[in-house]
Amino acid sequence: MPPPNEIIAVVFDFDDTLVPDSTTLFLASRNIDTTDFWQTQAKALIDEGFEPTLAYLQLMLERVGTEKALGCLKRSDLHKFGGTLDDKFYQGLPQMFKDLRNVVRKLKNIEIEFYIISSGLLDIIRGSKIVRDNFKAVYACEFQENGVGHLARIKRCISFTEKTRYLFEINKGLPIDGTHRNPHLVNRDIPEANRRVHFCNLIYVGDGLTDIPCFSLVKKSGGTTFGVFHPESEQSAKRALLEFLRTDRVVSCHAPKYRKSDELGSLLRTAVIQICQTIDLKRQGALGS
Repeated sequence: MPPPNEIIAVVFDFDDTLVPDSTTLFLASRNIDTTDFWQTQAKALIDEGFEPTLAYLQLMLERVGTEKALGCLKRSDLHKFGGTLDDKFYQGLPQMFKDLRNVVRKLKNIEIEFYIISSGLLDIIRGSKIVRDNFKAVYACEFQENGVGHLARIKRCISFTEKTRYLFEINKGLPIDGTHRNPHLVNRDIPEANRRVHFCNLIYVGDGLTDIPCFSLVKKSGGTTFGVFHPESEQSAKRALLEFLRTDRVVSCHAPKYRKSDELGSLLRTAVIQICQTIDLKRQGALGS
């Protein structure tokens, strides 16, 4: 009997990992002063004790409505804006997704899947054709509309340790539509041997402080983690050193460039090859025992 298919999962943060911050780009497209939005308005709420992701979602809702800064904003408006992001993905994308699929295609009974877990906005992210064409699932923040179709409520807020919940959903093979209807499914006891994506076959790539719990979980569970930082930003470089590398949460930190010739692009391709080789060696050992 042939061995069952093994799944390799490559999980990305979205903003500043695959593209520049999409929420900031959207706000700027609506003539919102993004410096004031993030550094003054959002910071004020955070100083009052707001969770950072909830703070920016609340500030956006406060700007929705007739004669307000964002107007009568709809989910479809966010989705439409997401379609403008396809020419903003960092160098080497989406070619890298194709390259990684080609690596895995050479071996039998191994598949590769791509996921996004983000504190950004689901409708913007899913508006991208690159995302729709390449990612199995996207977990991100959501708004709900009111009776006339305008954004009115926060439906889903994803931040910090909340991100690890979705890693476990991927690990256990829980369908995204099922867990949205019944979030308690993630607590289902599934023996490690029966989980769909073993953590040793999982790669996590992220750039921000909200990714730290995911870095820690994946690395401690035998997976692979890569940090992203922007060399031109002193703050980003300092965070990469102090929060990611010095605390041993990631294998390494790199600029968000994904071509074969780039550090991160090369290492991701190598990491997938190594996982494939490990799976193959385990199978050979099992057959020989």
